[in-house]
Amino acid sequence: ITQEILEDYHRDGAVCLRGVFEPRWVEAARKGIEQTMENPGPHSERLQGSSGSAYFNDYCNWRQVPEFVDYVYKSPAAELVGQLMQSKWAAFYHEHVLVKDPGTSRETPWHHDQAYYPIDGFKVCSIWMPVDPVGEETSIQFVAGSHRWGKWFYPRKFATLKNYALGDNRLDHEYEDVPVEEIDGGKHRILKWAVQPGDCIVFHMRTLHGAPGNVSQSVSRRVLSTRWLGDDAVMAKRAWDVSPPTMGGLQPGDAAVSEEFPIIWRRKE
Repeated sequence: ITQEILEDYHRDGAVCLRGVFEPRWVEAARKGIEQTMENPGPHSERLQGSSGSAYFNDYCNWRQVPEFVDYVYKSPAAELVGQLMQSKWAAFYHEHVLVKDPGTSRETPWHHDQAYYPIDGFKVCSIWMPVDPVGEETSIQFVAGSHRWGKWFYPRKFATLKNYALGDNRLDHEYEDVPVEEIDGGKHRILKWAVQPGDCIVFHMRTLHGAPGNVSQSVSRRVLSTRWLGDDAVMAKRAWDVSPPTMGGLQPGDAAVSEEFPIIWRRKE
């Protein structure tokens, strides 16, 4: 991780890293994604479009998938994020499998991830790693620097684009609607990259992002996203049902490390 990459990540909230995963890790991710699609977990979701092509996503199955366990514990992922977050350690939160069939028109709406999670703190990020070539026109897009706006945005349902319903808990932060018109109207710098297997994009959990449908008529857009927590991450209470629906056996205010969220990498003193 060069100084330049570090500065880009902290300024923009997203950075593209080229060729950081050897073919064996891409293959492990590909096999794990296939296994997840063949045996989806209780949280899986398949949003089908009128054309029959679908957007599939599922998470929190990693312990049942040997290739994912291998990837989490042995690939360069944990060290990469530990260095980028400038954290003493990197704990693993969960994996997220995201698949867009060829020709699926379903877009991923603008949102940021941390509002969905029962996690506070600033050393928090995700690795978005494709196992297929992804053209710029199909790739994930980021609102540069939005993680540093000091704002929290209501989480939105991907199926309906509506904000999450408020539950009984009080709001823990001040939340706003995602400024969709502002973003679509070109008011902000948008980052997007064409990526190949072996590349990845690392982004902050507060960076606004979204993605178009898969315009390719022949290639799936299969992605393994992994979520990581650094040394200032603590559990939090949200005013809605959190996604994924687990606190890892912890209470609000506890450091976000447990048997369920294990530390994978530690910075050497």
